[in-house]
Amino acid sequence: MTTKILIWMFAGLVLGSLINAFAQDIAFIQIYFVQGLFHVVGTVFINLLKMLVVPLVTFSLVCGVCGIGDINKLGRVGIKAFFLFLLTTALAISLAIIVSISIGPGKSFDLSPTSQSEFIAPEAPPLTQVLIDLVPDNPVAAFAEGNMLQIIFFTLLFAICLLMIGERGRPIIDSTEKLNEVMMQLVNVVMSIAPYGVFALMAKTFAMQGLGLILPMIGYFGAVVIVLICHATGTLMVLLKLLGRINPVQFLKKMRTAQIFAFSTSSSNATIPITLRTAEKRMGVDNSTASFIVPFGATINMDGTAIMQGVATVFIANVYGIELGLTDYLTVVGMSVLASIGTAGVPGVGLIMLAMVFSQVGLPVEGIALIMGVDRLLDMLRTAVNVTGDAVITVIVARSEDNLSMDVFNDPSAGTLSSVQFPNPPTQKK
Repeated sequence: MTTKILIWMFAGLVLGSLINAFAQDIAFIQIYFVQGLFHVVGTVFINLLKMLVVPLVTFSLVCGVCGIGDINKLGRVGIKAFFLFLLTTALAISLAIIVSISIGPGKSFDLSPTSQSEFIAPEAPPLTQVLIDLVPDNPVAAFAEGNMLQIIFFTLLFAICLLMIGERGRPIIDSTEKLNEVMMQLVNVVMSIAPYGVFALMAKTFAMQGLGLILPMIGYFGAVVIVLICHATGTLMVLLKLLGRINPVQFLKKMRTAQIFAFSTSSSNATIPITLRTAEKRMGVDNSTASFIVPFGATINMDGTAIMQGVATVFIANVYGIELGLTDYLTVVGMSVLASIGTAGVPGVGLIMLAMVFSQVGLPVEGIALIMGVDRLLDMLRTAVNVTGDAVITVIVARSEDNLSMDVFNDPSAGTLSSVQFPNPPTQKK
């Protein structure tokens, strides 16, 4: 399945780039393929993934909490995950700043009037409002809108109360476990058509964006890509080895499918079903740990965004000829870590965080307009790194809580889609 997805993803990239280079003015191709076939197939595929998120997180989280059975252990898992996510965010932006200072992107950038465009910074909500918004005033609305933090809060509270009423809650727990199995089977069904959805998404993205868009921003683009790769294959893997005592090579092999999904969809939330399935079926993480940390991480884990902020800060400072000192860079690190908490679950979180960081260190906020052109392509890579970080922290915490099956983790074929059996429908008697 991973090989199929990679082949179709590469085919979509090549076809989209060719359309962008040679068929931008051909109305037939633009209307019937780019905005027609590719748009419809890609959007339907994204919707299928999003369709799974809320019920899967809900049922899986109820099963996980009830499987733990101990409220103290649940709190311990949550605290470990929270501080590890903050640690990886701090390491990510520190690495981004160090590499960017070494490379120096933006020093030779030509800031011509045509390269400047107006940018209006989105307003960040106050921390008090973010805390208030954690608690849904209408749970049905939270589920309908897909507000992950509110869904997690309500589901955790619901599951804890199920435990508190004892045996009377057992029928609900048993039913939820059956529903969770159905949702996992739905994930398998959606994954079976993944190569074609990924192809359509890549073809449309590169038909509209094109590889030529990268050339004027090659310094910034290259620096972000280098840091993202270093963080995913270096920093996170060192943490995995030191804290989780896990083989990083085996981990990366098992993460490939989830990373490809994240890359093609550019959405951590849309990738939750695949990340959750990978953590449980491929890695061997117990549902009680995975069902809580994966959706939590998809909401607050900002490694990729933090890397973009670090590189963007150095890039814009070089473009405008502004000298930043050690105190300024430490401020950027601190602001990014705090902003990742204070803006979790807020739409447009990346731009809000970047605007806050720029304002704090005295960089022109309108400089964000320069990097927005290539941000869509970088967002694909950022999401893959974020999903990798979610899985790393899930495995580390599971290992510390003895909730990781090493037999499953060390089995290369564990949880592969080829082992999924689709039952034949029962024959009707005449």
